Amino acid sequence: MNLAAFFFWQAGGAGLGGFLIPLVLMFGIMYFLVIMPQQRQRKKVSEMLAAIKNGDKVITTAGIYGTINGIDGDTVILKIADQVKIRIARAAIAQVEASEDAK
Repeated sequence: MNLAAFFFWQAGGAGLGGFLIPLVLMFGIMYFLVIMPQQRQRKKVSEMLAAIKNGDKVITTAGIYGTINGIDGDTVILKIADQVKIRIARAAIAQVEASEDAK
């Protein structure tokens, strides 16, 4: 028995209203449990990426620790060791480490 038939059967054949109310209720629950937290997380990440500046210590999504040495649009030059710099996508930055002043 499919889900639509189950709701129709539970409603006693009350028509579209008996089926539509649980469907809207399920969508509302999914919105508050899944969609809204994802939107908040995406906004938080985009604000973090917009606020990065030279000298920030960051961790990339690949687990590379480094210091930002330059920013060029959507790319970042990351200094990972003495005389070693790599160019990565700005979106590849997973987090900015807390500075020594904040600790």
